Amino acid sequence: MAIIAVDLGGTKIAGGLFSGEGKLLSEITEPVAGSEGDEILMSITGIIQMLLKEARAETMKTSAIGVSVPGIYHREKATVWAPNLPGWDQYPLPEKLRIRLGEAIPIAIESDRSCYILGEIWQGNARGSRNAIYMAVGTGIGAGIVINGNVLQGVGYSAGAIGWMALNRPYLAAYQNCGCFEYHASGEGLARVYRAYLGKQPSYRGDLDNISPGKITSKDIFEAYQKKDPIAKQVIGEAVEFWGMSVANLVSIFNPEKIILGGGVFEAAAALFDQVKTEAGKWAQPVAMNQVSIELTALGNRAGLYGAAYLALSSLKKKDAK
Repeated sequence: MAIIAVDLGGTKIAGGLFSGEGKLLSEITEPVAGSEGDEILMSITGIIQMLLKEARAETMKTSAIGVSVPGIYHREKATVWAPNLPGWDQYPLPEKLRIRLGEAIPIAIESDRSCYILGEIWQGNARGSRNAIYMAVGTGIGAGIVINGNVLQGVGYSAGAIGWMALNRPYLAAYQNCGCFEYHASGEGLARVYRAYLGKQPSYRGDLDNISPGKITSKDIFEAYQKKDPIAKQVIGEAVEFWGMSVANLVSIFNPEKIILGGGVFEAAAALFDQVKTEAGKWAQPVAMNQVSIELTALGNRAGLYGAAYLALSSLKKKDAK
């Protein structure tokens, strides 16, 4: 038996062919930036078709397909809302995939943040946990939350939108579009805060002088931080506080066994992991803090891919149970 998983992001699509035991057999990655609407669908189906061909070459039957999407999957409507993908406002992904593929293969779809935690519970550092959270810090911020073995969805499937956590005051109008936490401590947020400090010190000369302020990225800021650039140190220091406070809030509200930290920013911020845990310990409910294990992702940027594979496998088990 084979499973195909697709992890759709705002900049790339990753596809994987998995065995029924969860071993990643093959992987394909393709950029998606600049594409929109059905162009993205064609890229997804192209990857799936290549993986179907690989499975057939190995005489493996593909039993299900799992897809992780960067937004919200509305189950009742069978549509995807993905704000970073042009033309994907209530996009009927399952229907369009079935038409394009022309094969009657079961398709399971879920949000990326949910797939992150499912992947970690299945094959990563939250393995076997029934109460666990994946906090993803990348271009944006979100959390996949599993309580008593079930993914927490919310009434509108937007549970886990923790980029909107209120961690600062007073309220700023700038929080309206992305939320307080994401404004300050996402990948985009780090660059935004760095530029704000530069704007207050027009005569400042630092390690990023050779980069136009509008093109500064979180990667640049981490490199400047390593060189002890004063503004970079200020920005990263504040981010550690925000990350620690958010972890503390998750610990205190949900009392989980595990909190997994991942996403593109935490690849660069791994060296700050102990500082984030220390900061969380200041704010969290002490009994719950002593019961949780806070860890970095074991699956790196493949967490969503593994989660999509697990989603597909789970859909088969539910079908068999009926």
